[in-house]
Parts: sequence; C-alpha cells; structure tokens
Amino acid sequence: MRFSQGKAGRVFVVRLEDGEVVHETLERFATDHHIVAATVSIVGAADRGSKLVVGPEEGNVLPPNPMEHTLREVHELTGVGTIFPNENGQLVLHMHVACGRKGDAVAGCVRRGVRVWKTAEVIINEIVGTTARREVDSSTGFELLNPRRSTVTDLSRNSNEM
Repeated sequence: MRFSQGKAGRVFVVRLEDGEVVHETLERFATDHHIVAATVSIVGAADRGSKLVVGPEEGNVLPPNPMEHTLREVHELTGVGTIFPNENGQLVLHMHVACGRKGDAVAGCVRRGVRVWKTAEVIINEIVGTTARREVDSSTGFELLNPRRSTVTDLSRNSNEM
C-alpha cells in the first residue's frame, strides 16, 4: 500500500447540462478553478450513445485491450472518481459509473465519452497539500495514481494539524 496525506479544501456543487461530456467538462472545470486534487461524485443520467470502458478484453494480457460499451438508450447514472494531475501536469478525471435502465445495469469508466442527458449533479471535494499524481506504469500503460508519500516528519506535522 502507498499513501500520502492531504487536507480537505473547497467543496464545489456543480450541475452539468444536457450534452456535456463528463470527463471533458470536469477536467476543464478543475483546471479553471485551480483544483489540483479532488474526489468527485455524480448522480444524473447518461444519454444514448455514451461510451464506457467496461474492462480489459483478457484479464492477463498486457498491455490490456480495453472493451467499450455504448449505451443504446438513456440510463440513470451514479458514480465516483478522483482528479489528479498526470506527469505533464494535465488534470485527469478517473471516474467509474454505474448506469441502469429497466433492471439492466452496466458499470465502467467514463474516459470514452459519457454525455449527460438533461442534467447531472456533481460534488467535487478538493484535496489540498497532497503531492499525488498519475504516472505511466510501464507494464500496463495505465496512468496509475502515485501518492508520492511525504517524509515522516511532514506526515506527523500534518496529522497534528488535522
């Protein structure tokens, strides 16, 4: 296990509008509001034609070949994720959502383009004081979160301040 520590920062209440692409809109919002790290939750609806990454084609093959699922109709949507910078400083949303309609459900990552149907409500909880970032893992090709742990002295000081 790896970890780093931060503190709660600002909390943003965001309403996404019809047709907005979830990851593009939230990454732009984070950039515009100087959010470096955050947790994100969403509830709303995904439009038909939205695309989810629903897993690797084969679990043991590297690099993985991602599978994609396209929603054929409007679905209810709920999910959670994180925003952290990558090695180039670009903010990246990693969010998994569950989408349901008439008793059928699918879950996956929003990276391929989930479009909002009418509205979605988002809560962004900023994390300040962390040095975590996404770094490319050579074996998978994924940008994995590296908490980049602070020194022991820094951690003990930070825990006393919380």
